[in-house]
Amino acid sequence: MRRTARLLAGTALAVAATAPAHAMAATDPAAPLTTAPAGPLEVRPATVTPGGEVTASTAACGSPGAATGDAGAVGAGTFPLAPGTGEGRLTGRFRVPPSAQPGTYEIVARCAEGDRQVAGDLVVALSAAHGQVQPRGSVKTGVGGGLGRDPVQTTAGVAALAVAAAGGTWLLHRRARGDGI
Repeated sequence: MRRTARLLAGTALAVAATAPAHAMAATDPAAPLTTAPAGPLEVRPATVTPGGEVTASTAACGSPGAATGDAGAVGAGTFPLAPGTGEGRLTGRFRVPPSAQPGTYEIVARCAEGDRQVAGDLVVALSAAHGQVQPRGSVKTGVGGGLGRDPVQTTAGVAALAVAAAGGTWLLHRRARGDGI
């Protein structure tokens, strides 16, 4: 009976551990770069359709500075950032490939001097104007609903599973002691 109680408690802990967490961005281990706080690389527009042009700018590299941008995550390769309008601001442009898939991509800029790296997010979305429509709704498989992105519902589901596991453990413990149900 103890084995079953431990199994239920372990299951509850495993379910609680699978709650949504933010993924950490990985950097190249061969180049020890420091990453600035979130948001120092401004990406405009923040949401773009495949084939669209994007402007990236930052003031993190100082004046007069230069940087190399990396949009390889979205398939656009590298691009230069050069002094633009505004004191100490570097600006560069790249085009999102027409074959880019919808999603959020990290765009990185490495300052030419020092070991500074800054990053920003670019969202690629499909639009009806390009003959593409982003899917909506759920798949009717008869198995049940999918796990959504709502953290409140996810937390409520994890809490319900934890309560059910704790209640099952308590009932098994009572049964093992002979108290009955």
